[in-house]
Amino acid sequence: MIYHLDGAVIATGFDVPVEPLRRAAHFTGEPGCIAEARTFAAQFLQQLRTEWCAVVDERADGAVLLVVSELVTNADRHSEGPYILELEGTDTALTVTVYDSSARLPRVFPRDPERVGRHGLEIVRALARDVSVERVPVGKRVCAVLPLVDAG
Repeated sequence: MIYHLDGAVIATGFDVPVEPLRRAAHFTGEPGCIAEARTFAAQFLQQLRTEWCAVVDERADGAVLLVVSELVTNADRHSEGPYILELEGTDTALTVTVYDSSARLPRVFPRDPERVGRHGLEIVRALARDVSVERVPVGKRVCAVLPLVDAG
């Protein structure tokens, strides 16, 4: 049913939940895949802004691209096969998921500013509000949920 209130059209009766925006990309591990994944994520963020009217602050924009880079780089380095990047977003959060063919779960190392390298998951955990890792039938899935606006 539609109501008119002072010239404005107000639709009611739309109790069906809206599905999040979802996109996936398949990468072979060829040179340039990490840059392609970042471009894919940047285009996804723009689509969220357009289709979901999402407000993505500058910090969140950079955090999403960094998390995508870290997770795709890890998949590229530690798996023996292609990997999949899935992005799912709404107006408040974006979930970055990477599937790869290695069943070996990533290790979280103790914080050590003297250590060179192996900071990827540490960075992802610092930027995301939730990070999960699990084995799946063909390898593993690493998932990070990021807010689109800094609550601080």
